[in-house]
Amino acid sequence: MAWTKACATEDVPVDEGHRAVVGDKVLAVFNVDGEFFATDDVCTHGESSLSEGYVEPDCSVECVAHMARFSLKTGEVLAPPATIPITVYPVRVDDGIVMVDLDG
Repeated sequence: MAWTKACATEDVPVDEGHRAVVGDKVLAVFNVDGEFFATDDVCTHGESSLSEGYVEPDCSVECVAHMARFSLKTGEVLAPPATIPITVYPVRVDDGIVMVDLDG
């Protein structure tokens, strides 16, 4: 695994998303009750930023453009109009830094 810094934990408020550029990827990092998740930032349906979406208590994010909803744990589509899952990345937190494995 190749762990890369995405952002500081303090950059991601509880139950919100944060846009992070990591290498050549744009990620959305989410904080759900102190648990962190990372996905690609772009909705697979409407090319909208998921970091600006609504974080739900069931560890999902709803896209602001057309209300597609995705699991932050698996990337699975939970609500249409999206039909293609999003990519999720392994995350760990080291000393207040959110680390992602882009190869995972």
